[in-house]
Amino acid sequence: MVLSTQIVRLSDKLPLAQSVDDDPSDRELKEVPVKEVIKRLTATSENRCSIESGKFMVHYLLYPPPPQPTPSTCVYLTVSQKSYPRKLAFAFLDELAKEFDQSYGSQVAQRNLRPYAFVAFGEQASLPCLIARMYADVLRSRADSFMSKSKRVYADARSAETVAAANPPTTSSNLDQLNSDLQDVTRIMTKNMEDLLWRGDSLDQMSQMSSSLRDESMKYRKAARRINLEAMLRQYAPVGAIGFLFLFIIWIKFF
Repeated sequence: MVLSTQIVRLSDKLPLAQSVDDDPSDRELKEVPVKEVIKRLTATSENRCSIESGKFMVHYLLYPPPPQPTPSTCVYLTVSQKSYPRKLAFAFLDELAKEFDQSYGSQVAQRNLRPYAFVAFGEQASLPCLIARMYADVLRSRADSFMSKSKRVYADARSAETVAAANPPTTSSNLDQLNSDLQDVTRIMTKNMEDLLWRGDSLDQMSQMSSSLRDESMKYRKAARRINLEAMLRQYAPVGAIGFLFLFIIWIKFF
């Protein structure tokens, strides 16, 4: 389940909001080096990434995403249990990012903001229509924060998937529709916290590695196309040569 959530401005790492129902007594959760992860994020980091940390996973999302980040680009980060599906974790972060950007996006770039300036988002933010339509139990608790509501929506993987299956596919708020806007889970980069923090790897290096892998993949695809083309030429070149010779003989004989 989703355990802890933070929203931080990317440019200067200013904390803007945090879920108010995090369990302060969970020592293992408090030991997850979330601040270190946030410190290492830059405009060239991966848009979304999952980082292993013991029995937890740290998932983050940059929104609005690079490669052209704006002063209002924020880091949306959540800590979940390791067994919690990444698809649901990023569905939660995507929902959170869209709601926060719609509510406060025009204010995030202000230079005189105080830490946790948008604490109202974690305490008294209004319930978005999307969540209201999908989950009736959330409607009965309007006093709770948007973060808390969204965390309950995505708290249990089985219940979230059950609710998504129960909703008709024609409803735009269906969880499947929400997830369809996300990247394929297999494209989300995964990193080990030990590698990230103690072996000197940075999130920028992760991004460069991902770009390098994409470039190499494109090279292999181009090479495969070239090999296929050469194979076709070897296969059909004799037939073409015979056909050309036949036409040439006909032309010489009759013209």
